Amino acid sequence: MAEDSDLERTESATPKRLEKAREDGQVARSQELTTFTLLLAASTGIWFMGSGLIGKLSSIMREGIQIERILAFQTDLMLNRLYELSSEGLFALAPLLFLLLTVAIFAPMLMSGWLFSSKALIPDFKRLNPMKGFSRIFSTHGLTELVKAIVKTLVIGSVATLVFWQNKEGVLSLIATPIDLGIARTGELLGLSFVSIAGAMVLIVAIDVPFQIWEHSRKLKMTKEEIRKEAKEDEGDPLVKGRIRNLQREAARRRMMAEIPKADVIVTNPTHYAVALRYQSESMNAPKVVAKGVHLLAARMREIAAENRIPILAAPPLARALYHHAELDSEIPEILYTAVAEILAYIFQLRRYQEYGGSIPQPPCDVPVPDELDLP
Repeated sequence: MAEDSDLERTESATPKRLEKAREDGQVARSQELTTFTLLLAASTGIWFMGSGLIGKLSSIMREGIQIERILAFQTDLMLNRLYELSSEGLFALAPLLFLLLTVAIFAPMLMSGWLFSSKALIPDFKRLNPMKGFSRIFSTHGLTELVKAIVKTLVIGSVATLVFWQNKEGVLSLIATPIDLGIARTGELLGLSFVSIAGAMVLIVAIDVPFQIWEHSRKLKMTKEEIRKEAKEDEGDPLVKGRIRNLQREAARRRMMAEIPKADVIVTNPTHYAVALRYQSESMNAPKVVAKGVHLLAARMREIAAENRIPILAAPPLARALYHHAELDSEIPEILYTAVAEILAYIFQLRRYQEYGGSIPQPPCDVPVPDELDLP
């Protein structure tokens, strides 16, 4: 049962999956929203420009059907005249066409913003497979699109019929209306019809937009196994990461052990903790911790110190304080300056004795360490 649940697409898409889908051109789009926006723009444009546009086109038509005698015998003049009238018609339609072009470009951005994906332009010959075509037609998506088309046809048809029925007297009166006034009235009726039909599509858009968002989210759902695999790809395999951390710790440990022969003293617990200190007055403001460890590592530090004749001094409270409160390869805390100074003073006296002789220095027996730093 656990394996079956892992194979079910029950998990929401991760940000990485959403980004990849966007790069592939897969975003939520509503064709109905684009159609509604275009229809609304067209109806608005016709509403405000309809009278002037129809008047201009009528004037062009009248000029076109009035053929002068000289044009009938010279075809080159007729072609020039056709070019002039076509240009005038195009310029008359230019504002409306520009409006529709602008809306057609920006309308798809209303849901998912601007998107250009070259992958979406790559030919997919699998779409030519007739079996897959039939499967798409009779799929849930195909059924949904069929229902949408039927509903859209019924809604738009009903609204168009209602608009025509309510304005039937105005339409019939156009027969007896003078041409100039009739043309203007026709433009107003067309604009009203377009606005009414566009308004009817609001219901379709209100249903289709949430549906497309839900459908897009459903298609991108992932299985638990896919999420685990993606997490491994992003963060790396835990086993590999653990191995890398172990190698890093081992390398750091080797570097630390290599610093012990350069230390001035090893402060011990005496068995559980070991901290190696080094101080060079010419280059350091305070003594530094060059190595530290507990248990087996502390024992190995003592062995290396003995092999290199590095003094080992038992000062349990100071060893514990240095281990817990001093960072590796960093200067000791200022609060421990006095305690470490006593240790280093003894070490320097011991070196002088070993080199020149004299009275044997006595190791400090009670190094002062603040109680709040002496952790067990």
